[in-house]
Amino acid sequence: MDLDAYVAAKRASWNRLEKLVRRRRLSGSESDELLDLYQRVSTHLSVIRSASPDPTLVRYLSGLLTQARVVTSGRSVTTWRSAAGFLTRTFPAALYRLRWWWLAVTAVSVLLATLVAFWALRHPEVYSAQMTPEEIRAYVETDFENYYSEFPHHEFATLVWTNNAWVAAICIAFGVLGVPVVWLVGTNVINVGVAAALMIAHGRGSLFFGLILPHGLLELTAVFVAGGVGLRLFWSWIVPGSRTRLASFAHEGRTAIGVALGLVVVLAVSGVIEGFVTPSSLPTWARIAIGVVAELAFLTYVWRVGGNAHRAGESGDLDESILGPSVPAAA
Repeated sequence: MDLDAYVAAKRASWNRLEKLVRRRRLSGSESDELLDLYQRVSTHLSVIRSASPDPTLVRYLSGLLTQARVVTSGRSVTTWRSAAGFLTRTFPAALYRLRWWWLAVTAVSVLLATLVAFWALRHPEVYSAQMTPEEIRAYVETDFENYYSEFPHHEFATLVWTNNAWVAAICIAFGVLGVPVVWLVGTNVINVGVAAALMIAHGRGSLFFGLILPHGLLELTAVFVAGGVGLRLFWSWIVPGSRTRLASFAHEGRTAIGVALGLVVVLAVSGVIEGFVTPSSLPTWARIAIGVVAELAFLTYVWRVGGNAHRAGESGDLDESILGPSVPAAA
């Protein structure tokens, strides 16, 4: 087969398909034309592969067909309006509806961290059994503080953001089992309590809280929210209420996915604070004030925006026009 002659004969179809896939909107006739061209160009690619497989041409047509396949299967309609609707209604309404779950996790976690810290202060073997005196000295004098400045700010912010988002996602994903959520949140809280005791016992308590509070208030709140949502997911199939177990779990599962996506934004904010504010040269009071403002902004967002959305009928789940009406299970 004369490849050059074949390309010259089919080039007009390829150019036309390339123009169609680049358009944001297609008319009905253009959509039909795109489908027809997609089938034709698929045949062209098959012929070229079998008769004269030129790598560059095969790669070009394969990429063109991939773009056409995305268009024919339906473009994702993610607009600023839908994103704004998620952040002003769906996500805050879910946080507000589930507030007692994550507030309970917050209260228990803070109490546990406090008890662990007091216990470790009275029993220093809690950390001395795990660390040598040299390791303790290095941790207290340099390592804890240097952790926040050993990487460039933007890299560190990205690192802690992805790590915390992963922890939150695990809390929600393993919520179906319940116990892993308790273990994960409890482990993090115990570690914080032991670290606090270690720093306080060596006269570095002000440094500890000066570095933890700016980002930790919002960051830990996000983790506690994830833990609370994960436990609510577990409870949804244990005590389904008026729904069937499957319907109850599906409802909370969809809500949990939305919360997980929203927490990515919350943790991005805490990551920026941890990457740029915590290690900065600002006075300690100023850094802590920024953390407090961020935390208060989040709580105001939940209670004002989320409360209004929830009272307006939002639950954090998909709209009933998509799901269809639900039928309560028999009592």
